[in-house]
Amino acid sequence: MKLKTHSGAKKRFRPKAGGKIKRKQQGLRHILVNKSSKRKRQLGPKKYVDSANMYQVTRMLAGDM
Repeated sequence: MKLKTHSGAKKRFRPKAGGKIKRKQQGLRHILVNKSSKRKRQLGPKKYVDSANMYQVTRMLAGDM
């Protein structure tokens, strides 16, 4: 049986050529007044999915990869 791509995951993750999966950091959507400029700046750049979560994410993106 073919695995379907998780529709929520395909909007949140982008597979890269080297096998890593890019993701956005949480915490930069609302209530930004209470967060320091340093904290908001550090939340800006994209990160990669950790090796501990790689299996689950690759399974959710099975149709896209």
